Amino acid sequence: MYFSLDTCGGTGSIAFGRWKYADGRGDDELCVFAETAIPSKAYAALLIPALQALLDEQSMTMEDISGIVVVNGPGSFTGVRIGVSSAKALAEVLEVPIVAVSRLALLMAKTECPSAALDAGRGEFYFRIGEEESLLTPVAIRERLRDLGLASLAICEENSAKAFPEATLIEPPHAADALKLAAQRLMSGRYDNVATLDSNYVRRTDAELFAKPSEQPATEGVGV
Repeated sequence: MYFSLDTCGGTGSIAFGRWKYADGRGDDELCVFAETAIPSKAYAALLIPALQALLDEQSMTMEDISGIVVVNGPGSFTGVRIGVSSAKALAEVLEVPIVAVSRLALLMAKTECPSAALDAGRGEFYFRIGEEESLLTPVAIRERLRDLGLASLAICEENSAKAFPEATLIEPPHAADALKLAAQRLMSGRYDNVATLDSNYVRRTDAELFAKPSEQPATEGVGV
């Protein structure tokens, strides 16, 4: 059984999936058989209890988890950090593989659009086209799409819809979508390294943006 979690947006979610065919045939797909939502204001407090409750509901235990999929951003800095750190901790304790997927990639997969955008605040948007992700203004995004001859953009938020009324608006992606997107990587063994896996913030945190540069000791006359 595979466990997936997404804590990047306004509402989080966790889901369980298993292979459609037990014999591991090439046309296997991950079928979601249980999922639940988690309020964003309580990610830290409710994530593990929600996982345990879902396991109990399915008469399963942590030891039944054979792999983990985590949406590692972009999105809420706090939500992304909680989700990634929890997924990594579980992967290490249970000694199971982990796969991280981008929330923007989920949007593209759900709509088959070649690009996607998420509200990043401050008049900017997280933007993905192909495998490239960046932080751009709506004007810059439209310029990129125009330069590439593209008109299709996937979005899932009210603020994004105001900025891009011509875009394809869908329901926000969740943990079940992440399981389906990660299926091929899980099947082929293309896992992430749990030790080096990091959050996909795209934008630097406020702590990094506003940190004062550290004072360097004087080096005049000192050989290097």
